[in-house]
Order: sequence, then structure tokens, then C-alpha cells
Amino acid sequence: MPDFLYVYHGGKRPETPEEGERVMAQWGAWFEGMGADVLQPGNPVGQSYTVSAAGTVADGGANPVSGYSVVRADSMEAALKHAENCPMVTDGSGSVEVTEIIEM
Repeated sequence: MPDFLYVYHGGKRPETPEEGERVMAQWGAWFEGMGADVLQPGNPVGQSYTVSAAGTVADGGANPVSGYSVVRADSMEAALKHAENCPMVTDGSGSVEVTEIIEM
């Protein structure tokens, strides 16, 4: 069964502790619904930087990636179906990019 990388775009930080608890409960319920298919729930990510072949490092500006997860699914269609229920998708605050992880 293949593994898929979910790359989150958008979303926002909760403004209050109560909102944070509500959002975490939504994410927890979504992950629980996928059960053992969630290999890594992942984390939010911070500032990005770009390293060029010339060895220069540039501040990536606004990071287009806000977090990630690794999920196992029978197919791309199944992985996309899981992603439809992501809290960022259902509340309209962001999107999920889904790609298969290719084993080497």
C-alpha cells in the first residue's frame, strides 16, 4: 500500500486558547477517523529558506507550506478522499496538496 505526503497550505493560528482546543479536537478527530493509515500526523512548519547551487541562501519570504502529514492509502483516489475531510479544507482556511511518496 503506498504512502502519501499531505502538504498543507494556508490555515491560521488560533487566536484564543479555546479556539486552539477546538481546532486541535477537529484535527484529532480527522486523524482518528483515518486510524492506522496516519503514519505521521506531522507538524506545522516555520520560515522557509532557499539554498541555491551557488551556495547562496535566500529568505523564502512567505512560506507557501504551513505543515505536513504522511498517510497510507490504497490508492491516490483513497488518499484524496481522506484529504477532503481535512479541517483546513472543511473550514475553508486552506488546502491540501497530496502526492505519492515514491520508494527508491
